[in-house]
Amino acid sequence: MAWGKVLVAAVVFFLQSFLLLVAAEATNTASVPVTNNTEAKVRCVERERKALLRFKQNLTDPSDRLASWIGKECCKWRGVFCGVQTGNIIRLDLKDTSGNCYQKKMGYLISGNLSCLGGNISPALLDLQHLEYLDLGGNDFQGLATPTFLGSFEKLQYLDLSHSSLVGIPPSFGNLSSLQYLSLRAYSYPYDTVESSVKDLNWVSSLSSLTYLDLSYVNLSSATHWLESVNKLPSLVTLSLQSSSLHRLPHSFPNWNMTNLSILSLSGNNFVDSVLPKWLSNATTLETLDIGLTKIEGPISNVEWGKLCNLRELYLTEDKINGDISRLVEGLSSCSNTTIEVLSLPGNRLTGQFPNSLGHLKNLRIISISFNQVSGSIPTSIKQLSRLEILDLGQNQLKGALPESIFNFTELTQLFLATNDWEGTLSENDFAKLHQLKFLAISCGERFAVNLSSEWIPPFSLTSIEVRKCGLGPQFPTWLKTQKQLQVVILSDDSISDPIPPWFWTMCSQLQLLDLSENGIGGNLPRLVNFPSSQSRTVDFYSSYNDGVVVDLSSNSFHGLLPLWPNVTHMNLANNLFSGSIPINVGHVMTKLRVLDLSGNNFTGSIPYSITRVKQLMRLDLSDNHLSGKIPDWWNDLQQLHVIDLSGNNLSGDIPPSICSPPSLFWLRLSRNNLFGELPRSLSSCKSLLTLDIGENKINGTIPEWFGESLLSLQKLSMMDNMIGGRIPTQLCQLFGLQILDLSHNNLTGPIPSCLGSWRALKSVKFYKWHPNYYHFSYVFTPKMELVKKGTRMTYTFTIDQVNLIDLSFNNLDGEIPNEITGLSALGTLNLSGNQLSGRIPEDIGSMQQLETLDVSSNHLSGSIPLSMASITTLSYLNLSYNNLGGPIPSKNQFGTFTNPSSFEGVAFVSIVVDFIAVTKGGVVDLSWNYLSGGIPPSVCSSPSLFWLKYLSNHKSLLTLDIGDYKINGTIPGRSRECLLSSCRLRQEASLAWKRLLIIAAMARSIACPGRQDVKLLTIK
Repeated sequence: MAWGKVLVAAVVFFLQSFLLLVAAEATNTASVPVTNNTEAKVRCVERERKALLRFKQNLTDPSDRLASWIGKECCKWRGVFCGVQTGNIIRLDLKDTSGNCYQKKMGYLISGNLSCLGGNISPALLDLQHLEYLDLGGNDFQGLATPTFLGSFEKLQYLDLSHSSLVGIPPSFGNLSSLQYLSLRAYSYPYDTVESSVKDLNWVSSLSSLTYLDLSYVNLSSATHWLESVNKLPSLVTLSLQSSSLHRLPHSFPNWNMTNLSILSLSGNNFVDSVLPKWLSNATTLETLDIGLTKIEGPISNVEWGKLCNLRELYLTEDKINGDISRLVEGLSSCSNTTIEVLSLPGNRLTGQFPNSLGHLKNLRIISISFNQVSGSIPTSIKQLSRLEILDLGQNQLKGALPESIFNFTELTQLFLATNDWEGTLSENDFAKLHQLKFLAISCGERFAVNLSSEWIPPFSLTSIEVRKCGLGPQFPTWLKTQKQLQVVILSDDSISDPIPPWFWTMCSQLQLLDLSENGIGGNLPRLVNFPSSQSRTVDFYSSYNDGVVVDLSSNSFHGLLPLWPNVTHMNLANNLFSGSIPINVGHVMTKLRVLDLSGNNFTGSIPYSITRVKQLMRLDLSDNHLSGKIPDWWNDLQQLHVIDLSGNNLSGDIPPSICSPPSLFWLRLSRNNLFGELPRSLSSCKSLLTLDIGENKINGTIPEWFGESLLSLQKLSMMDNMIGGRIPTQLCQLFGLQILDLSHNNLTGPIPSCLGSWRALKSVKFYKWHPNYYHFSYVFTPKMELVKKGTRMTYTFTIDQVNLIDLSFNNLDGEIPNEITGLSALGTLNLSGNQLSGRIPEDIGSMQQLETLDVSSNHLSGSIPLSMASITTLSYLNLSYNNLGGPIPSKNQFGTFTNPSSFEGVAFVSIVVDFIAVTKGGVVDLSWNYLSGGIPPSVCSSPSLFWLKYLSNHKSLLTLDIGDYKINGTIPGRSRECLLSSCRLRQEASLAWKRLLIIAAMARSIACPGRQDVKLLTIK
C-alpha cells in the first residue's frame, strides 16, 4: 500500500481543521471591541476582580500561567479582556495553546511542568455577568462534571470547552440564547464512559443564534434524533459531529431547515445499515461535506450532485459506497460554475469510468479514488485540470496509457498510480516538469514498465518514494542519493540483488519508513544504523506505524547475526537467512520496539529474557525458526502485547500460566511445537482473544468447558493434530463469533453437538476489513494461519476472515450428523471424514449455500445422496467415499455446477492416488467405495472445471466421463468430449502425474474415445 495514503489523510485532516478554525475566528472577531493592556484609563471592576481571584484559588496551575493575576488592574491579567467603555470583563480566554496538555492525555511523554489548568471551576465566575466569551479548552479537569451554572451566562456568545476533560453536558446549556459558537469537541477525553454519553440533543434546538457547533468525539450514541434537533438551527453554518458514536442516519428527511449550512462533518461514526441519504440533495449551501469512515453504503447516485453547486470539498473516505463514479462527476460538472476542489473517495466500491466531463471540474486540487474498482482509461480531458496538486488513482482497475498531460501538471505534489493495469513505459523524461513532486507511488505489471537509469538525476526532491515490482535492480538505484528530504523509501519486489551501499545507510538518519522487502539483497546488515528518534507514547495498535520508525527487510537473503538498531519501532526481518541465537541484550538496546518479526529464519537457542524490557511491544513473531526450550513465563511484563506467534519451532513443555496476562492479546499461535500437558486454566484470562492456534503439538486432556464461558471473543480456534480426547463440550456453542473450528486428528469421542448450528458468525456472509486504516496495516500485523481446505493444506493471511470452516475429521465421533448444522448457511468448509458417524446425510444440506468443500468420507453413512445438494452451486470439492451410501446418483445439476478454478487461489496441483484425491485446482467428486447404482448422469460431465471424478467399486462401471479441455499437469489427450469405457489396451506415456491418473482409469478397465481420430490411447505397463 502507498505510504503516501497516510499523508493524503493528513492533508485532508489539515484542510478540514483549517476550515473549522476559520469559522471559529469569524465568530471570535465578531465580538464587541475589547482591551487588555492598551487602555491605561480602564479600571477593573472590583467585584469581578475578586471573582477571578476566587476562581483562581480553585484551579491548579503547574506552570504558573496565571502569575500575572496580581494587583488591582485585572484588565491587564493574562487571558482577561475588558470592555472599552464599561470596564466589565467580557472575555476570558484561558485556552492551553501549548498543546502539551493534550499530548500528555494522548499518551506522549512530556517533560517538565504541564501548562494546562486543572482543579475545580468555581461558581465565582457567575459574578462576571457581562461575559461574552469563555474559552477553557485544552486544559485538564480530570473528569470533573461540567458545571451547571455555565448555562447561566445570558450574554455569552462564545463557549469553548474542547479537550478539557469535563464530563457531561448539562441541559442548562439550552439557556444560552445568545450563543453563536459552541465547541465541546472531545471535552471529556480521556474520561469518556457510557455514563458520560449525552442522552439527547433537544437542548440544542433552543440555541437559535448558533452558527458553529462542534460535538466531535462526544458520545452521542443515545441521541437517536440528533438530526431533528440540529435542524432547528437555521443560522447554523458549521456542524461537526465527527466520531460521536452516532448510528442513525435517516435515509429521507423532508423538512430541511439548515439553509445556511456550509460545513457538515459526520466522519468516523458508525452508520451501519445506513445508505447515502437523499436529503443531502437539499443541502444546497454546503461547501464541505465529510461522511467518511462511517460504514455508510448504497449507490453514489442517491444524491443529486448537480444541486450541490457550492460544494468545494467532498470526503467519502473508506465507506461502502457503490455505483458508477460517472454519476458523481457528471452531476458536479453540470453546475454552471463548478466550485469543487477536493474529491476524496478512497476505499469504497465505486465502479464505472471517468467521463470526459471530468475536465469541466477545472478547480480540482485533489482527486483521490484509491482502493475502488474504477476501470477504463483516463479521459484526455484531464489535461484541463491544471491546478491538480494530488492525484491518487492507486489500487483500481484503470488501464491504457497514462495521458502525457498528467506529467505537465506543474503544481502536482503527490502522484499515486500503483496497482492498476496501465500500459506503456515511463521514462526519466516523463518526470521532467514535476518539480514540486513530494510523493510518488508506482507499481509495474506485464504491460507497464518504468525505465529509470541508476544515474538519473530527478528534477524533484521527494519526501516519499514507492516503487514496486518495477525491476529497478539488480543494482541499487544510486539516484536516491540526490533525494535529500526522503522520509519514506519503499522499493519492494524490484529485483534488487546488489548489496545496500554505505551511503544509503547514512540516509537512514531521516527515514521514518524503509521497505526493501521481497528483493534478493544479501550480505550482513550493519550493526549500527542511526534511524531518527521517535517520541515515546502510548499508541493505537492498528495505526502504530504512523508514529514510529518502520524497517521492513523481509524476504531477502540477509544473513549473519541480528542487528540491533535502537530507534526502530517496527522491525521485520522475516524470511531471511539469519542464524545463531537472538542476542540476549535485544531488549536492552531496542527498547522502543512495538513490532518484532523474526519469523522464517534459522535462529536457535531460547527466547531471551531481555524482551521483557520492551514495554511498548505490541507484536512478537518468532515463528518458523529453530528455537528450543520452554516458552518463558514472563508475559505479565509485556502488558501492551496484542500478538504472540511462536509457531513452527522446537519449543517444549507446558503453556505458561502468564501468557494471557497482556489484556489486549487477540492473536496467540503456538502451533507446530512439542508442547504437552493439558490446557491450562490460565487461558481463560484471554478475554480479548480472537485467534487461538495450538495445533500440531502433543497436548492431551479434554477441551475445557470454560472455553465457551471465558473466551467469548474467540473467532478462530485450531487444536488440530494433538492428543485431546473426551467429548466436544456443548459450552463451545456459546462462542457465537466462531468462524473457524479445527479439532481434526485428535481422539475426540461422542456425538457432534447439535447446538453448533447456533453459531451466528456462520449464518451470514460478511464483508470484513482488518481495520479501516489498512493502507500500511501489514507493517503492524499480517495474520497467518494454516488450514486444510479443499483437500490440501493452505496458508492464509489477510483472506483468513473470509474463511468459514469446521473440521472435525479423523477423530472417533459417533452418532448422526446433526440436522441443525445445515443452518450454517455461510459455512464454506465442512470436513467430518474419518469418524464413526452413521445415519443419513441431512436432507436439508442444500440450505448451506456457501459450501465449497464437503467431506464426509470414511464413516458409516447410509441412505441416498440428498436431492437438495442440487442447490449448492458453490460446491467444488465433494468426497462421499468409503461409506454405505446407496441408490442412484441424483440426476440434477448439482455435480455440473462446480466453481471456477480461480476460486482455488492459484495453488498448484497436488496429487491423485487410488484411495484419496487431493486436487486444489478445479472440482473434485469422489463417490467411490459405496453401493451406488445406475449410470453417471451427463450433468456430472458438463462441469467446466471438473478435474476428477472418482466412481470406483460401486455396482456399475463408469459409463460416461467428460473432463473437458483443461490441464492436469499436462494436456488432456486430444479434445475429447465423450469418453466411453471400452476394452482398449492402455500404453505407457507422459509424466508421473499421468501415471497416477491412469492407475484409477485402469481400475475401471480401460478408457478410449471411439470415433475420434485425434484422441491418443494411453497405457501403463
